[in-house]
Amino acid sequence: MTTLRLATRGSALALVQSDLVAAALRANSPDLEIEYVRITTEGDADRTTPLSILGGRGVFVRGVEEALLRGDADIAMHSLKDMPTEDAPGLVIGAVLERADPRDAFIGSNGRRLADLPSGARVGTSSQRRRSLLQALRPDLEIVELRGNVDTRLRKVADGEVDGAVLAAAGLVRLGRMGEATQIFDAMEFLPAPGQGAIAIECRADDTATLALLAAVEHAATRVAVDAERGFLAALGSGCTLPVGAYAQVDRELVTLRAMIADVDGERAPLIADGSAPVAQAVSLGRGLGERLRNAAAQGES
Repeated sequence: MTTLRLATRGSALALVQSDLVAAALRANSPDLEIEYVRITTEGDADRTTPLSILGGRGVFVRGVEEALLRGDADIAMHSLKDMPTEDAPGLVIGAVLERADPRDAFIGSNGRRLADLPSGARVGTSSQRRRSLLQALRPDLEIVELRGNVDTRLRKVADGEVDGAVLAAAGLVRLGRMGEATQIFDAMEFLPAPGQGAIAIECRADDTATLALLAAVEHAATRVAVDAERGFLAALGSGCTLPVGAYAQVDRELVTLRAMIADVDGERAPLIADGSAPVAQAVSLGRGLGERLRNAAAQGES
């Protein structure tokens, strides 16, 4: 019997997603034993500092990757939207599982939708992208920082600390809490984060045996879609702090992508670009749209 040590964060959502990884691997290798190695990341340890200050993309990833690099684990589970676009030296994304619902969900107090909230109502999020899109839709609302796991954020809505919150639909589905959503945003209008809803399995780049196991659970269409979205993000540069969104869809041999750079303050309409290409050119498609929007944003600032 082969044992794989899986590094994961210890949150309820991370453990549910790790269970999905374990189930997918065992479906192809029934004798495989999966042992969880729970990691507390920087983002887990500090639940008060805004993510934009704490370090944004990567704060929920680095500690888990360090366990891989130390040899304390063989594979790692990540929410793909949390991962930087460049692989950490010595590591690689060995597989991406089939994507769940990529959309954002709104949870409003007393069953209210976003449009139902009165002027001055407080809506919570830790995402600059969601903050900007909310401000563009409802500039009369107060958008406040809301950190914590899914249960914590839902409880703050229920307790009246905020009048609403925006969370990833995929997380609600995986935790069996989708019934608490009062509205699901259209992914083409309220563009999700690149990679949202997808689970990545990371391993060491030289671990050929593990890479072979992971290849069996790869979902090809999801990989193409997230490659396009992450190509867009990569074109903006590692230092990009702009609120961005991207959503790709695959139809046979064609991938279509809509990408966005939002205004930080939500005062101007988001910059949006659309494109399509053969699936083999998914990354190039994303990079092309990223360069186009980056130049448009720079011209708007000058």
